[in-house]
Parts: sequence; structure tokens; C-alpha cells
Amino acid sequence: MEWKNIYRGLIMGASDVIPGVSGGTIAVLLGIYDRLIAAINGLLSKEWKKHLSFLIPLGIGIGAAVLLLSRLIEWLFEHYAGPTQFFFLGLIIGILPYLFHQAEAKTNFKATHYILLVIGAILVGSMLFLNEGEGMVIETVTMSTYILLFFSGFIASAAMILPGISGSFILLVIGVYSTVISAISNLQLDIIAVVGVGIVLGILTMSKLINYFLVHFRNATFAVIIGLVIGSIFVVFPGLPGSTTMVLISVVTFAVGLFVAFILGKVEYNE
Repeated sequence: MEWKNIYRGLIMGASDVIPGVSGGTIAVLLGIYDRLIAAINGLLSKEWKKHLSFLIPLGIGIGAAVLLLSRLIEWLFEHYAGPTQFFFLGLIIGILPYLFHQAEAKTNFKATHYILLVIGAILVGSMLFLNEGEGMVIETVTMSTYILLFFSGFIASAAMILPGISGSFILLVIGVYSTVISAISNLQLDIIAVVGVGIVLGILTMSKLINYFLVHFRNATFAVIIGLVIGSIFVVFPGLPGSTTMVLISVVTFAVGLFVAFILGKVEYNE
């Protein structure tokens, strides 16, 4: 078991709870994105034990973060939404130099790759114009509610595994984010199970598609991934703070985000 993945999972899980921040982006920052996709695809291969040794600790970390941090994230967004988003803005911007380095953009990218990068950025950036209605917490759960929650989990999981696209943001757009977060906070196991099954099936489906493109069109795929991450900057940016105090706090949290990205890069890539 690669127990180091527990801390990686904790960071990914914390980001997945936040609308606008992608667990896939954090996986890229941690240098495990390629392996994550390969491991998910390898679950049905002869080397499934090897892939489970990578995925189980990661899953433990993600699950623990979602369960333990959902209340904290709710509180932070209620009282310090701007500074919290500026922290993740710093984290996302801090990843970009590594992404360009890993893709060897200077030597590998041609005009078509930069066009794909721009398309990826526009695709994610356009989510700003989607309706972000959180929706009320669904109190009366029916069969149609379970179906809605299942497909919401399926669609959101496809976003979770793509860098730059937030699964929580997709839940927000669909209108079930409040219901899912409330279910996690209050341990409503039926809702958690239905959404969880949708998420697992969505990840398995989407990972196969991403793995195919990473294997056969690596440079083009990296160009799109970088574009998705750049586009998420516009989605996460909360606007300028309204007071001097909030400006100072936001500057500090942004700097902390940049610093965390730098430290994680050092830890992960200089071993």
C-alpha cells in the first residue's frame, strides 16, 4: 500500500468539496494525474492488486477529507468565502509553471496545441455564465430524487477527474450541491450511497476516455489540460474584496496558496 497517498487524498478531497476547484487539478499538482488515470483503468486488468495499492490509500484520504472537512468548508464559505477562494486561486496559478514544464511546451507545443489550450480555457471559463443557483436542500426524497442525485453524481464525477472543472461546481449548477453537502454533514447514508455510486461509475467511464487520449495524443491532451486549469482561474476568482481588511486577508491567503503549490511541487518532484 502506498500510504503516502492518504495525504494526497486529503488535499484532493478538500478541493472536491469546494465549488470551482477540481480534484483533478490537485492530482496534476501532486504529480499523480497520469498514474491516477492509469490506476483506475487498470482495476479490471491482471495488475489490479498493484493499482488497488495506489487507489485505496488515496480513496481513504479523499473520503476522510470529504467527511471531516465538509462542515469546515461550509463555515469558511459562509464567513470567509473570498479569502478561501483566493487561497485556491494561488494554488491553481502556482501549478501552471510545473504544467508547462511537464508538458515540455517550449519544444512540444505547436500552433494547434495552443489553439486547443485556448479552447480548453474558454470551455471552463464560460461556466461563469451558467446559473449558479445552489438550490434548497431537498427535504422530501422520492425515487425521482434518487435518480436525479445518481445522474448528478455521474456527471459531476466526470468533471472531478478533469483538471480545471469542479465536480462541486457542476452539482451547484444542477442545483443539488446544498443537498449533497447537507447529506455528508448529517451522514444521510441513502443520499451519500446513491451519489457515491454515480460518482464511481462516472469516474470509471471518464477515466477510460482520458487514458486513451493521454496514451495516443499526449501533447494535445496536456494542452487541453493546461487550458482547463487556466480557465478555472476565472471561475474561482471571487472578485475584488470590499474592504481594506479583506484585501489584506485575501492577499495573504493568495500568497499562502502560491507557497503551498511551490512546497508541494518540491516535495513531490524532488524525491
